[in-house]
Amino acid sequence: MTSIDPSLYLKSQQVLSSGSSTLGKDDFLKILMAQIKNQNPLDPMKDKEFISQMTEFSSLEQMTNMSQSFQRFMDNQNLPPLIQYSGLIGKEVSYPVYDQETGLLDRTETDVVQAVNQNGAETYLELKSGEKISVEYITKVGEVNGNSETPVEEE
Repeated sequence: MTSIDPSLYLKSQQVLSSGSSTLGKDDFLKILMAQIKNQNPLDPMKDKEFISQMTEFSSLEQMTNMSQSFQRFMDNQNLPPLIQYSGLIGKEVSYPVYDQETGLLDRTETDVVQAVNQNGAETYLELKSGEKISVEYITKVGEVNGNSETPVEEE
């Protein structure tokens, strides 16, 4: 009869101080390795069971990777608006100009962004003409001199 290694007893295991009660992929792998190491040699783990557990491990690892990627994506989305819109500096933007008497669209102006400013929750662009417009009113962004469309060369 085989004996159980005393280091595997629960009382001799170190308690994790992370405060989390969830198991991670490292914990799952440790459990799987302990199970394989301590299996009965006369009745080893069935192939189907082993494959099933490895599939679960692989799925757990993929979900962890996807979760980390999504977290990085969310962190990038939470950049301050000032930084988000700083890429517009030097770009040509179009915005609507409304008639002050009627409130109807009068024309669309195009100008080059010189700076991006933030005042409280509002982010606005300072244009070359001295005009200041909210980023909410931008209808088009392009390269200076209208070169926003690159012609496609045909062979």
